[in-house]
Amino acid sequence: MTPIVDAHTHLFTPEVLADRAGYLRRDAWFEHLYANPRAVLVAAEALLTSMDEAGIAQSIVCGFPWRDLGLCREHNAYLAEVIGRSDGRLAWLATVPPHQGEPAATEAERCLGAGAVGLGELNADAQGFDLAAPDALRPVVEVCVSASRPVMLHASEPVGHAYAGKGSATPDRLLRFVEAFPELTVVAAHWGGGLPFYELMPEVAAAAARIVYDSAASTYLYRFQVFRAALDIVGRERVMFASDYPVLRQDRFLRRVLDAGLQDEEMAPVLGGNARRVYGLAAPVGVGALGAPA
Repeated sequence: MTPIVDAHTHLFTPEVLADRAGYLRRDAWFEHLYANPRAVLVAAEALLTSMDEAGIAQSIVCGFPWRDLGLCREHNAYLAEVIGRSDGRLAWLATVPPHQGEPAATEAERCLGAGAVGLGELNADAQGFDLAAPDALRPVVEVCVSASRPVMLHASEPVGHAYAGKGSATPDRLLRFVEAFPELTVVAAHWGGGLPFYELMPEVAAAAARIVYDSAASTYLYRFQVFRAALDIVGRERVMFASDYPVLRQDRFLRRVLDAGLQDEEMAPVLGGNARRVYGLAAPVGVGALGAPA
């Protein structure tokens, strides 16, 4: 089987793990998601152990969509440090509040220069920007376009059940954003809030051609027939296996994907090839504990 890449996971800094209560006071969206003590926070070592147990070769790591640029910088610095010790098993996405103009663009450029493979998971509700008003995001987007790096965006469904973190980044707003930046590659998390199904409309398919959809948190959102339905609409080059770990366990999620009716020729791109192409990943040097040689 192709080396598997989990295209959407989350890590937190040791400071956040040690002082959850303090960070609940510093960021309203963090409080919204993590005031419940059962909401799991993990550092890099736990992710690598999970990958070993699941048989996953590489993971793309996001931080958290802090509204404050200073908190983003702290999280970015942690991700850069731990990814540098992972022998290529982990790759990271930098986070900035993308509507904060040149300071955010400067941090995005610094992170991409330091090895970040893109930006994300950016979240309009968490960070206070509007995907349907994309001009405010232009300085940050231009950094990514210039570096040929993608942006991962949180997306949510306009219908269905309510849940913590759902938000208002619905397919209509996501489409406004991608129409404004046709040269940008966008990774739409959580199946783009259902945007693949609107691609049955020719004009939507044309506008969304540079979107790649990740499957993060599928267990909470859809029946797993979503894989077959989305692949039949958008094709095997635009779907990425992604768990949203630690929201979901990687091993259980992967088993469900393997039972979801993918065809043989779809397995390699969906389970790893698309993530390696979109994020420009090199093959990992080693496996096992953080920093340990193969």
